[in-house]
Amino acid sequence: MMRSALVCVVASFLALAGCSKAPTAEAPPAASVVVPVTGGAVTIIADAKGFTPTEIHATKGAPLSLVFRRTSDNTCAKEVVFPDLKIRRPLPLDEAVAIQMPTQIEHTYRFQCGMAMWEGSVVVK
Repeated sequence: MMRSALVCVVASFLALAGCSKAPTAEAPPAASVVVPVTGGAVTIIADAKGFTPTEIHATKGAPLSLVFRRTSDNTCAKEVVFPDLKIRRPLPLDEAVAIQMPTQIEHTYRFQCGMAMWEGSVVVK
């Protein structure tokens, strides 16, 4: 019983360590980057700094596709989750993953990595 508790503690520690926001010498934390879009596609990079850009401003009613591309294994952003939209997609290394965004209503859609350590948003106005 004691051994299984120890295994759980170690597994939890390792899972959290893999998704740490702590900056490293190679990857300082990303600054907030805002991209205005009137329609079309926006590429979002997932790497050791998190998601870049972190905020997309979209025009209500204009088509919008987010294209996620993970460029590093040194990140916990190996998937993207949109809690409001109930979307969860894996982000394979160096592959584009497109997600069509609803823009019919004014709303802020939050996206995050699987452990909610890195996040961003799409603001529709």
